[in-house]
Amino acid sequence: MDLNIISNNDKNRLKSIIETAAHLGYSTVAINYVVEPQQKKQEIPKPQSVSDIFDKFPIVQGKSSSIKVLNRLTIIASDASHFRPTNEYKSFDLVAVYPKTEKLFHAIDRGGFFETCYAAAIRDTTMRRYTIANAISLMEVCKGKNIIVSSGAEKPLELRGPYDIANLGLVFSLSEGDAKAAVSTNCRAVLLHGETRATASGVVYTMKKPKTPQKQEESPVSKKAKTEFS
Repeated sequence: MDLNIISNNDKNRLKSIIETAAHLGYSTVAINYVVEPQQKKQEIPKPQSVSDIFDKFPIVQGKSSSIKVLNRLTIIASDASHFRPTNEYKSFDLVAVYPKTEKLFHAIDRGGFFETCYAAAIRDTTMRRYTIANAISLMEVCKGKNIIVSSGAEKPLELRGPYDIANLGLVFSLSEGDAKAAVSTNCRAVLLHGETRATASGVVYTMKKPKTPQKQEESPVSKKAKTEFS
């Protein structure tokens, strides 16, 4: 599964990304809508109906079933008041919270899942160094457990197949078993938990702590990313 396909207004591009995901063997993807409420009073968007994207969903490579498309909402928050579940949240299969402060980050409950995305590493060689360093730092914190690897893709060429991502997990210092789970069983556990909630939503918490390197030749100081589904 890939639980982070960035939403955009170009229906044809979004359709192409989903078709590519199915061709690569992904059985489920989530279209991610990102909102920062404290910036210009952004409102919660109404997710596009997945039935408006396809008349008939593409068949997953190597399977007889069509790809499943979900909607995910990510709230960027610097204060707990920025995350107030409303009826609008119920339109999404997954709800994510991206804490921007240490205080909010430490208020997050334990026992969740962690997410790291790889598309930035494909877009830019400098970001590739950051992505690998950040991922390794994250693996050290969480001991390689409860990890989800998503793309964060904005276009088809930024997607890689599940087996490639499992191999990428080895570069991120994951064990072979944890690397495979990062694109399969961990994702299924998240969705199952979301489906059993009274609101039929999963909750995701994500944090990145950027730190600008003083010299270009220095190794980038790693960012931390946490994703929790509850």
